[in-house]
Amino acid sequence: MGQPWDAAKGFDHSCPLSPIIPKEDIDVDADKSIQLTVNGTIRQQSIIGKMIYNVPETISHLSKLFRLQQGDLILTGTPAGVGKLESGDDVSITCGDLIPCNFTIGEAK
Repeated sequence: MGQPWDAAKGFDHSCPLSPIIPKEDIDVDADKSIQLTVNGTIRQQSIIGKMIYNVPETISHLSKLFRLQQGDLILTGTPAGVGKLESGDDVSITCGDLIPCNFTIGEAK
């Protein structure tokens, strides 16, 4: 079942990010593609419209449970294809026309 979630997902350097962009400057249309590649091979690919809840619904629901403030991050699930990363893997994450997030696991190959 992938448990325990805290230890499996919350460890040092476990949340790489691209530069933060003001919400007024982005477009999160349902047809925007989300893609993760590892060493140039696509591992995960979908569109925002396939999320269980759309972005406004997600923010609305969470704002009833938590005080959301400027700079807060909302982390959702990911498309099918989750897999183990190895030291040296080059990872690239893209979402529509947002700035890509690129990083290497551990030491570069």
